[in-house]
Amino acid sequence: MAPSGEQRAFREQFAALRNLPPFLALVWRTQPALALANLLLRLVKSLLPLAILYVGKLILDQVIGMIDTPGQSSQGLWHLVAIELGLVFLSDLLNRAINLVDSLLGDLVSNQTSFELIRHAATLDLFQFENPEFYDKLERARRQTTGRTVLISQILTQVQDVVSILALGAGLIVFNPWLILILIIAVLPAFLGESYFNQQSYSLTRSWTPERRELDYLRFIGASDQTAKEVKIFGLADFIANRFKELAHRYFLANRRIAVRRAGWGAALGLISTVAYYGAYVLIIQQTVAGLITIGTLTFLAGSFDRMRGLLQGLMGRFSTIAEAALYLQDLFDFFAIQPEIDSPADPRPFPVPVRIGFAFENVSFQYPGTDKWVLRDLTFTIHAGEKVALVGENGAGKTTLVKLLARLYEPTEGRILLDGHDLREYDLATLRDHVGIIFQDFQRFSLPAGENIAVGNIGQLHDQSRIENSAAKSLADEVIRELPKGYEQVLGRRFADSVDLSGGQWQKIALARAYMRDAQLLILDEPTSALDARAEHEVFIRFAELIAGRSAVLISHRFSTVRMADRIVVLQHGTIIEIGSHDELMAENGLYAELFRLQAQGYI
Repeated sequence: MAPSGEQRAFREQFAALRNLPPFLALVWRTQPALALANLLLRLVKSLLPLAILYVGKLILDQVIGMIDTPGQSSQGLWHLVAIELGLVFLSDLLNRAINLVDSLLGDLVSNQTSFELIRHAATLDLFQFENPEFYDKLERARRQTTGRTVLISQILTQVQDVVSILALGAGLIVFNPWLILILIIAVLPAFLGESYFNQQSYSLTRSWTPERRELDYLRFIGASDQTAKEVKIFGLADFIANRFKELAHRYFLANRRIAVRRAGWGAALGLISTVAYYGAYVLIIQQTVAGLITIGTLTFLAGSFDRMRGLLQGLMGRFSTIAEAALYLQDLFDFFAIQPEIDSPADPRPFPVPVRIGFAFENVSFQYPGTDKWVLRDLTFTIHAGEKVALVGENGAGKTTLVKLLARLYEPTEGRILLDGHDLREYDLATLRDHVGIIFQDFQRFSLPAGENIAVGNIGQLHDQSRIENSAAKSLADEVIRELPKGYEQVLGRRFADSVDLSGGQWQKIALARAYMRDAQLLILDEPTSALDARAEHEVFIRFAELIAGRSAVLISHRFSTVRMADRIVVLQHGTIIEIGSHDELMAENGLYAELFRLQAQGYI
């Protein structure tokens, strides 16, 4: 027989508790002193409810005794009152200290989790980020880096309340063991209901991850400086708003169904708890009337039972909440479990400086994981040491994919790439990328100071101002920076106050400066000057050719005035090489290159 929904819910929630030990290990290594202080404070706090209730019982019995026997000394009574006052003050101080430590520890854990997520994401492969399923995992993991204060507090409160319940339970058992059975009847139904509906909420949230990402995306494009022009020009506001409204309403309806059922069942199960509590109360009153226990014991038992009921309800309800959070923690640990497929060998070969032979493609083919389409097919050619090679082809020919293979952002599906006669896989990955500088057409425009925007090309030289300024001079970015109010300290972009945005051409000069920050053996420029006018582009490439003398370079450009400056030109079509040679040689062949060159030249006639 198939398990019921409730059985599946409990099984999954209990299974999710395995995520708590690694989470607690994360808390401990983040700040051991605060974690230990929190635990000790809560252990002391857990014993106070029993102590306060018992002192209250003694006070009440003392008062009744003084009423029944006038003339008794009141000194013992006031001692008890002073003790109770001290316990209440201590409880208040402990609460404040616990809240403070919870807050500090939660912030530190959130920071540590975000730090580890960023570091781990950087180790993963580029193709993984281009997979929607992977991106859903990343998005779910990212959501678990915040709000950890609540979970830490809940877990430690569970420990605190368990100790309190054991202490109070011992008191109940001494006077009336039946109260424990009634207590279980009072809290168990509500606990089962909460567990079931927490599982339902988690399942809904997880299944809607792609839609929630779409909602976030619609919020972004509907109100962003990056999309404002198109939204206004094309009148997209209603389209985006209506699409958001429709999707958000569907999520609301799905969530409402669970919320309504949860509220209805919660009310019914809560009624059972209330009836059980008053059944125990009646039993205690009957014993008091029968003279079996004192009035003080009545208040002690009633208070202990009520307090234990509240603690158990909180414990079980919190268990469901913690189990639900543990289910979400699985998303975080699942992401940390993802490992890159592209990595360094155990014993890497030293990188050749300088490169003596060059990079050689041997029957290289590539297709993206999960697809049958070949992006590149059977490429065989060499980029010789010190040679400047241009890649030419129509959009989708595979040019950008080819240069990503050179930096091992992707691995060939078939064939291999050699560096000075050895497979790229034999070299240390970080060292290889240090010696391969790439500026992509869609380079990132960081909202950072101009100097840091350049330094990202070699972040280890962030504080080498002379190197930054020298790189800016090489790319002509120094002309742009001289016009900025704060020079190299000027924050670029539009995100922050007092920042200054640049034109497309100015940004490209900043990006080119990043390439010069490295002493790379191979420089790759993927449409690096598309936003520059013809004169500025010519000047940039004349300087580029002079500055990289003795090093290899790969240029991707649709402007043939730039391409013809290369030593050799590789013409790609549908992922295969159809022509290779110098500009003059290819023009003489009168093939695709010559056709594209003449078509572009006609635009200038």
